[in-house]
Amino acid sequence: MVRQFVSAVFCLLLLSGKAIAGWYHVENYEGSIGPNPVHLSLQTYTFGNGLTIQGSLFYDAKQSPIALYGKANGTSIALCEIADDKDFQRVIVQGSKTPFDVTGCPFALELGDGVLTGSWNKGADKFPINLKKVAGFDDTGEGVVDGNVEIPFWAQTATDRFAGVYTKTDDQICMKTMLVINKKRKKVVQTIKFVSEDDYCNGGMLMTSIYWNVQKRTERGKDIISVSFRDGRAGYEEDYVFDRKARKYRLKK
Repeated sequence: MVRQFVSAVFCLLLLSGKAIAGWYHVENYEGSIGPNPVHLSLQTYTFGNGLTIQGSLFYDAKQSPIALYGKANGTSIALCEIADDKDFQRVIVQGSKTPFDVTGCPFALELGDGVLTGSWNKGADKFPINLKKVAGFDDTGEGVVDGNVEIPFWAQTATDRFAGVYTKTDDQICMKTMLVINKKRKKVVQTIKFVSEDDYCNGGMLMTSIYWNVQKRTERGKDIISVSFRDGRAGYEEDYVFDRKARKYRLKK
C-alpha cells in the first residue's frame, strides 16, 4: 500500500509539470526539551490536508525517531506527534479530505534567527524547548547545502535507526551515504554508500516527505530496509537485508 501511494504521488507531480526534485527545504536543529537533549529535523512543504510541516525527532538518550506533522503560521509552528502505526497510516499514508486540526498539539514553537523556542505540553507536563539550527539544505532553487546534513529517517528496527548524509555533487543534491546507528550504543555501526565517481546523485530524493525515503518492513523474520531513488520516472527502490551472521545490511540480490 505504501509503495502504491508513493508511486501515485510521484506520477501526479510529473503530470502537474513539477520537476522530479525541487520540493525539499529541510532544517536540522539540536537542543533540548526540558532536561533532555534532542535532535529535530523539519521539512516545510505544502503536504496537503492543511499540513505545511513534517519532521523527525529523536531524544538522544533513546535514539528512536518520532514522526511529526503540523502547520506554520508566520513564525509560529504547531507540531503533533505520530503516536503509533495506526496514526501513521491515518495522517501520513491515507491523509484526509479535510485539513487536520493541530489545535492541542504538544509542540508550540516560535522561529527566530536560527533558533526554535517554545514549549512541549501534554496533560500536566510542560517543558521548555530551546533549539539551534545546525544544518539544512534547499533544492527548491539552485540547490544549497548548509553544514553536515544528516536526515533522521522515520524507519527503525528494534536495534537500529537510519540517517542519510546529504551532499551536493556536480550533478545535484542527494543522499551520499546512509548511516546505520545502533540505538543502544548510540554509534554508527555501518555506512552504506550510494554515490561514487561513476554514479548519478539520486539516492533519497524520491518522495515529498524526505523522512520516508527509507522504509522498513519484515519478511520471514528478516528486517528489510528499502531505500528510494529517483530516475526521471516513478523512481525505484533498493532493498537491504540484515545479515545476522555478518551483523550488516546487504543489498538484496
